[in-house]
Amino acid sequence: MMFARRAPLQNHVNRIASIRRHPAITSRDFSSTQLPNGITLAYDLHEPPDGSTAKGQDAPPIVFIHGLFGSKKNNRSMILARELSRPVYAIDTRNHGDSSHDPRHDYTALAEDVELFLQEHELEKSTLIGHSMGAKTAMTIALRHKVPIGSLISIDNAPVDAALKSDFGKYVQGMNRVEEAKCKRQSDADAILAAYEDSLPIRQFLLTNLVRDPETGTQKFRIPIKYLAAALDNMADFPFKDPDQARYNGPTLMVRGTKSRYVADEMLPTIGRFFPKFQLADIEAGHWVVSEKPEEFRKAAVDFLSQERD
Repeated sequence: MMFARRAPLQNHVNRIASIRRHPAITSRDFSSTQLPNGITLAYDLHEPPDGSTAKGQDAPPIVFIHGLFGSKKNNRSMILARELSRPVYAIDTRNHGDSSHDPRHDYTALAEDVELFLQEHELEKSTLIGHSMGAKTAMTIALRHKVPIGSLISIDNAPVDAALKSDFGKYVQGMNRVEEAKCKRQSDADAILAAYEDSLPIRQFLLTNLVRDPETGTQKFRIPIKYLAAALDNMADFPFKDPDQARYNGPTLMVRGTKSRYVADEMLPTIGRFFPKFQLADIEAGHWVVSEKPEEFRKAAVDFLSQERD
């Protein structure tokens, strides 16, 4: 993993290595919050063992926002809560996990949901961490300036209009095929998806959305495939076009997988105009940075967030 520095970075390796091992953190069963716009967002709250709360000045909260077809379970929340002694909220966005389904699915709507969630929970100066779809959502929130954000970590996405890989369209086709087949076993669903995706880890990731219908006993996806299929073009867009009209001057870390094309070198000048204080962390991985290289991501995130305490 390599940092490209926009400003001098202090070396936190020794401090990170010496962080004491905390007892098990407190993780509640998932909760949900109904927002004023009618959407209900489900979330997990991971609290540090010292009992610090999000309202404490020394423990600003971290909010994880997953990617397309992901959920609140796809993150490193618990580890960061322990190492940084900060409460971590891992949310399900609309149309994902245990949250509401709604035909509208674009970055403005996703950003509004998270902004309302932060307001409902009175979370200020939060660190937003987002992957892929979640990264563009977090960047949109930062640029909208509707709620106070302390810092931003964007994982393998950039603030530009860029076509999604064709893989996502194939995933939709495969998931539709699974539902049409009315599979009784997850292994049968996996066999169908194998025709659309060779990678077992990616298929397992997609299958985390599979649930058994208690009435029929068949496997079905808990996410609204129809809505998300229609939103694929929206997921390629970015709502802000002109960096001269919107800018976030807070601490920003752009994490990119060096084997991924979502944050290309030619995009860095645009990133710098939207986020003048950004730092770049390169990790030798594909688009699924956190799952492919969890330790490298942890180190990059902890190193960056530790700077806020200095």
